[in-house]
Amino acid sequence: MLFQCAIAALITTMTACSAIAKSPNVVIVISDDQGYGDLGCTGNPIIKTPNIDELASESSGLSDYHVAPTCSPTRCSFLTGHWTNRTGVWHTIMGRSMLRENEVTVGQMFSDAGYQTGMFGKWHLGDNYPYRPEDRGFTEVYRHGGGGIGQTPDVWDNAYFNGSYFHNGEIIPAKGFCTDVFFQKANDFITKCAKEDQPFLAYISTNAPHKPLHCPPDYMKMYEGQSDNIAAFYGMITNIDDNVGKTRELIDELGIANDTIFIFTTDNGTASGAKVYNAGMRAGKGSPYEGGHRVPFFVHWPAGGLTQQHDVNELTHAVDIVPTLLEMTGVPKPEGVKFDGVSIADLLDPNKDVEWPKRFVISDSQRVRDPIKWRGSSVMTGKYRLVNRKELYDISTDPGQKNNIAEEHPEIVSEMRDFYDQWWAELEPTFAQTTEIYLGHSDHPVVNLTAHDWIQKVYPPWHQGSIREASRNQVDDEKLKHVGYWAVKALTAGKYQISLRRWPTESGVAINSALPAGDDVPGVTAAFRTVKGNAIGANHAVLRIDDQDLDRKPVGGDAEAVDFVTQLNAGSHRLAPFFEIPEGELGAYYVVVTHLE
Repeated sequence: MLFQCAIAALITTMTACSAIAKSPNVVIVISDDQGYGDLGCTGNPIIKTPNIDELASESSGLSDYHVAPTCSPTRCSFLTGHWTNRTGVWHTIMGRSMLRENEVTVGQMFSDAGYQTGMFGKWHLGDNYPYRPEDRGFTEVYRHGGGGIGQTPDVWDNAYFNGSYFHNGEIIPAKGFCTDVFFQKANDFITKCAKEDQPFLAYISTNAPHKPLHCPPDYMKMYEGQSDNIAAFYGMITNIDDNVGKTRELIDELGIANDTIFIFTTDNGTASGAKVYNAGMRAGKGSPYEGGHRVPFFVHWPAGGLTQQHDVNELTHAVDIVPTLLEMTGVPKPEGVKFDGVSIADLLDPNKDVEWPKRFVISDSQRVRDPIKWRGSSVMTGKYRLVNRKELYDISTDPGQKNNIAEEHPEIVSEMRDFYDQWWAELEPTFAQTTEIYLGHSDHPVVNLTAHDWIQKVYPPWHQGSIREASRNQVDDEKLKHVGYWAVKALTAGKYQISLRRWPTESGVAINSALPAGDDVPGVTAAFRTVKGNAIGANHAVLRIDDQDLDRKPVGGDAEAVDFVTQLNAGSHRLAPFFEIPEGELGAYYVVVTHLE
């Protein structure tokens, strides 16, 4: 009897230890272009977000949490713990949205620790090796291309309904509204991991409510009486809210809620809702003022004691999230990685009284080919905000940032400028490290390049409406000149086939064919595919590499592509092939590069 009691006690102890040692799951939901004020729980009197409101009431929340003012820059910091500009991502296009290959993502960290890692929806940190999510530690990937559905790297003619998506690299058609599809695929992943008793990280990143404003009609009807734009924008957010509720319900049904860290946040300030409600903040998406980069953040974790509404009013930033998740889960920090952020796990704990030290953080919006010092910048410390180097605001008394007090506090301005100067001096040497698309890698022998990633001073055709339009604007009657290029890196010397296309491979359309306008979808702005596809009248294709025109071939009447075979030396190249058209040079919007040796 004594022996049986001892065994029972041992089993009880082992079970308790096992429960303590159990790796918590992580679910992250991050929406696109939804601001701090676009939630009921933050005071919006119109929007319907009951599920996120309930989550907030059961979570630790950050009320002074900051990101970048646009999407790719926020995502790189959020996934790496590094300042945006350090990672090579300071824009959303022009090759400046690709996360440098030396960066280690949270997906890689968790995968290395034995987690199943899933990424669903919007990636926007690169569409070719080595920048894709499947190259950065995510074992299950279901996403659209580029920064949004219908952008240039996305599957041709995609819109928010009944689209096709990249599932672990393969194009797979789907039925339904995009947000519903992404959540469903994430829920399938969560279910599979739970049933196999495997810890998981699920990163659910919606492209909604980013424009174009496409929305299921039933959700728009919920906002009758509002403007059409607000009805669609808020409708997309309510659809996200419904999906958050369904995923939380699933987690509960699977019996894993206690051991699951659930996070909801957004990637920048509101794109459409500021005129209705903006929580008293100035401006919105893209702005260095508070409304551009202060966003909601809620985290719920029963096993960790995060089950009650607990407001954290200390200054925090997206760079803090990775170190915080590592501390909360016990996942080790990779050797050699130094975070720009700090763990805020103690701040999130409602039972801890934390004395938080003075700190400085920075949010900036470059949106140019090469970073410019002080451009679109906000240096933050405590209650102060130094905007664009010369405007100082005390948001404790002036949350709308209307009263510039820089002249009254020169010592504070000087201190904040000094921090920025040191920050810039540290990061500036890295700006020249161009993110190059790899050619000739064994895991990615066929590379699909799109005009979205042309490096040039002016905006390239980043969405499919621009591709269809094929703008041929000229300056002072000069011949049109192709000025953009792809920064590529041949990993091995050898022969490469370079195929120039006006339309993407999956379209099956000839170079000189026009296209009719495509069908629209529910919502208030037109789908990119509704633009008529103009013919370009190409007569020759030219292979330009490293500013040299190496070869020239005629464009056949029914040709979908013009193929060149060339020898590339190992190393960096500027790839800029184009079509000769009556107006001059028009860059090949789509190029497929195949390593032949």
